Amino acid sequence: MLSLASVLIAPAIGSFIGLVVARSGSGRSLVFGGSRCDHCGQRLSARDLVPLLSWALSGGKSRCCKRPLTPLYPAVELAALAIAVWALATVSGPIAIASLALGWTLLALSLIDLKSMRLPDGGTLPLILAGLALSAIGETGPIWLHLLGAALGYAALAGLGLAYELLRGEPGLGLGDAKLLAAAGAWVGVQALPSVMLIACVCGLVMAAVLARRDRELGWRSAIPFGPALAIGFWITWLYGPLLLV
Repeated sequence: MLSLASVLIAPAIGSFIGLVVARSGSGRSLVFGGSRCDHCGQRLSARDLVPLLSWALSGGKSRCCKRPLTPLYPAVELAALAIAVWALATVSGPIAIASLALGWTLLALSLIDLKSMRLPDGGTLPLILAGLALSAIGETGPIWLHLLGAALGYAALAGLGLAYELLRGEPGLGLGDAKLLAAAGAWVGVQALPSVMLIACVCGLVMAAVLARRDRELGWRSAIPFGPALAIGFWITWLYGPLLLV
């Protein structure tokens, strides 16, 4: 029942994540002020807001003014569905609920970072607390390993960012990245942090290579969001455990 319910609600969760991403940094409320057409401003009805189905039936165009709709919402709804299927195929029991919440939160944080180059405290700090709470109730191992993981995760990237700024005179890493790595340490423990960082660095290099091919002006001073790469390392390590280098 949990698996079926999670898969069924996943697109709706994705729709909400899309709303969070679209309104992040705009000052618009997530609760008040109904959804409106991005083009003509007409208020959307319930039939315009059915996850995936509304997009498919409209042919990707606004029903009110027939202009193309942003693919953000269906893409995020599909991503949330994929995360639910992935998590439920990998873990089971009570930890599955935590995994779903983690995956969807990481999706939201990654998209916000891609959009605005920032990781909001409203997403990273609750993740730290949730990871420590899981350890405290005996779901993920001794809490001291997870407290140490959170502390070292934050210190590692915050210290690296500070060192870069002292040497180059400009910020190199945001504290949002440090807080996300702290959250990873709180969830997977200090012993798994190297795996998170290794996977994240590989993903970051791949992202940089792709961006370099698309933008010939990309250089050493170009800003690239590291949050999505960290989120991938965090997610894979959480589901499959630390890498075994033997």
